[in-house]
Amino acid sequence: MAKTTTTKYDVAEHLRTPEEMVAYLEACLEEADGDAAFIAKALGDIARAKGMTQVARDAGLSRESLYKALSGERSPGFDTILKVVRALGLKLHAEAVRANC
Repeated sequence: MAKTTTTKYDVAEHLRTPEEMVAYLEACLEEADGDAAFIAKALGDIARAKGMTQVARDAGLSRESLYKALSGERSPGFDTILKVVRALGLKLHAEAVRANC
């Protein structure tokens, strides 16, 4: 029987265009269910796809602190999230949610 080899899947390798990055972040926002660390991890995936060093520089953060903030192991401050979103060339927006009647 042939041996099957596997490799670890890294979503950052598949986020090549701004449109793919936006679609990924939107999907993560819908799935997060209030989990800020999950959103931070998604932003980390996008940052790795764009290049963590450049994103850190653009956000005014050290590369190490950016890795820690976006590891998914903790919830970074909202100011950090805003800096990273801006550095990634993304924009957050609000949308009204219909109440169930």
